[in-house]
Amino acid sequence: MQQGVLEGCFDRDAVLRNAASLVERARTQGVPVVWVHHDPVGIGTSDWELAAPLARRDDEALVHKDYRDSFAETTLRAVLDDLGVIRLVVLGAQTDFCVRTTTQRAAAEGYDVTLVGDAHTTVDAEWEGQVITGGQIVAHTNMYFSGLRYPGQTFAVATHDEVRL
Repeated sequence: MQQGVLEGCFDRDAVLRNAASLVERARTQGVPVVWVHHDPVGIGTSDWELAAPLARRDDEALVHKDYRDSFAETTLRAVLDDLGVIRLVVLGAQTDFCVRTTTQRAAAEGYDVTLVGDAHTTVDAEWEGQVITGGQIVAHTNMYFSGLRYPGQTFAVATHDEVRL
C-alpha cells in the first residue's frame, strides 16, 4: 500500500484504516507481517513509501518486486518458507493488477489464501469505452476469489475484522 499506488483509489482512507487495524491485530497475535513493495514506483521517493497509518517494523520482512506477481523473480517464496507459512492473508493495491495476480499465484503455488475484501483497492478503469469503477473492480475480484477452488486448499474472502489469523 504504497503512497504512489494509492493515488485516486476507491475508498482509499477506509481501506488504509482496515489494513492498519488488521496489521496491528496480526502483530498482537504474533502472526508474521510481510510487506511487498513495487520497486518501479520509485525506490526512495515518497511514492514508494507506505501510506499512513501503515508503517513497517524493522523485524518485518520486505520483499521487492518488479512485476504484478509478487512471486515473480522475488524472495517472497523463500521468506514465506523461512517463516513456515502455509496460509496467506492478502490485502493491498491495486486490486486488478498486483492483488489479483498475487492471490491467484499464491493459490497456484499451493498456499491457502484469504483475500481481505475490505482492504484492497484500485482506480477506475476504462475498457472498450466503458468505465469500470474501482468499487466495481473490488466487488468483482471479491466475487471471483470467493469461488476459487484448488484440490485440498482453502480460499476465503473476509472483511478485516472477520479474518481468522
